[in-house]
Amino acid sequence: MTRSVIAVVALVAFLCASAALAAKGPKPQKRTIEYMGEERTYYLFVPEHDEASGPLPLLLLLHGSGRDGLSLMDKWHKLAAKEGIVVAAPESLNPKVWIAPDDGPDFLRDIVESVKSELPIDPGRVYLFGHSGGASFSLQMAVSESQYFAAAAVHAGRLHEESYPMADEAKRKIPIKILVGTKDPYFPLAKVRATRDALEERGFPIELAEIPGHDHWYYDRAPKFNQECWEFLEPHRLEGDPEYVQYRFE
Repeated sequence: MTRSVIAVVALVAFLCASAALAAKGPKPQKRTIEYMGEERTYYLFVPEHDEASGPLPLLLLLHGSGRDGLSLMDKWHKLAAKEGIVVAAPESLNPKVWIAPDDGPDFLRDIVESVKSELPIDPGRVYLFGHSGGASFSLQMAVSESQYFAAAAVHAGRLHEESYPMADEAKRKIPIKILVGTKDPYFPLAKVRATRDALEERGFPIELAEIPGHDHWYYDRAPKFNQECWEFLEPHRLEGDPEYVQYRFE
């Protein structure tokens, strides 16, 4: 066997071994939870961690309209593995829309508490991320449960005017970041700026990142967007124990 052949064989063996090791790493898991008599689906990713290093942050991902939890989990779990983030990606009851009370806040609370019951989650570092319809619902959940979630970051979403009273009642001004393209056909810049202005008027610390020439499509640029969102979320935490507000829905 020549040296070149030996080198090729060694390289192939190395690549196969590397692939085998990668395959042994943590993978997203499909889970179910019962909520309001329905079996509901969410995806869970747990990074490799040493319990001695302390509790982990938990990030909820709310998918876009017409998609599922895996569509966001696929774009987040590599960053989560690198940064040590537990990620849960629930699915809305109707894939086309997120709506209360079918999808939250109680549904999201139940998932968070279920994950906390089995993993060392830092209760002061539970975050929200959403895209499109999931982004708008994340904003609604953030202001309605501002003492339960530490912070929220979203791509392509806005807070609808009918949710402004929730912001008026929020006891904590939760930090929020919104990313939006200047060419987004579904969430026009003027509407998203109106959300920023309304929250600023109410004392919320909010950042708006306007992406020149970007439209509504999230997935191709997800690694960059996710990194930017996590850099915003990571330093925020609740000052005390989380407090959950129970709502009554007609």
